[in-house]
Amino acid sequence: MDKFLVRQDPGDLQGGGEEPAPTGGASGDLQNLNWRHLRAEGLNCDYTVLFSKAEADNIFQELEQEVEYFTGALAKVQVFGKWHSVPRKQATYGDAGLTYTFSGLTLTPKPWIPVLERVRDRVCRVTGQTFNFVLVNRYKDGCDHIGEHRDDERELAPGSPIASVSFGACRDFLFRHKDSRGKRPRRPVEVVRLQLAHGSLLLMNHPTNTHWYHSLPVRKRVLAPRVNLTFRKILPIKK
Repeated sequence: MDKFLVRQDPGDLQGGGEEPAPTGGASGDLQNLNWRHLRAEGLNCDYTVLFSKAEADNIFQELEQEVEYFTGALAKVQVFGKWHSVPRKQATYGDAGLTYTFSGLTLTPKPWIPVLERVRDRVCRVTGQTFNFVLVNRYKDGCDHIGEHRDDERELAPGSPIASVSFGACRDFLFRHKDSRGKRPRRPVEVVRLQLAHGSLLLMNHPTNTHWYHSLPVRKRVLAPRVNLTFRKILPIKK
């Protein structure tokens, strides 16, 4: 598991400024973590390594054994009206009575399992936030990826952050401002790049997903798997 360890230094965070203080709630655990605060135009994110290597190794193995991923129609995604196989494995877990719609799919989460509850509770404790849903993405190697997108689905509680926790292979993560996308961008805005290390937490605070798209690009040199947990606060279904 040593290949999952990456030493983070200021040069790994490109394209945006950073400050040491997080924006999460007050908690004693915050004092023991080395937080990096990423800021650019409308970008507001906090990053830290949340779990020790030994604990992250154990969690990764539990996730590999216990998470049940989608198959069949649920393993496809709709892009520009056409259905394609998802270039990664996905699963959802959360509280009862929730649904989450993205890429043409409406998903009902499975009940929480202990390993996901343990990670969720740690994230809640260090951020002062609450989360009732998690999307699990498994990337078998560097060929599995996710394209540029924003987590701005209507079920998300307004103004709530999204907490992204990574286990396994370290992968590059990119933020691109909405005005700088496409062949004819409205204006140039520098891409913000960072590496998501084994056991790390990236907290994407409001209004990041209003202004910035994010992606996990293909990295063919990465041969090991990665599991990412994105914790969200979803509004219950109105009856």
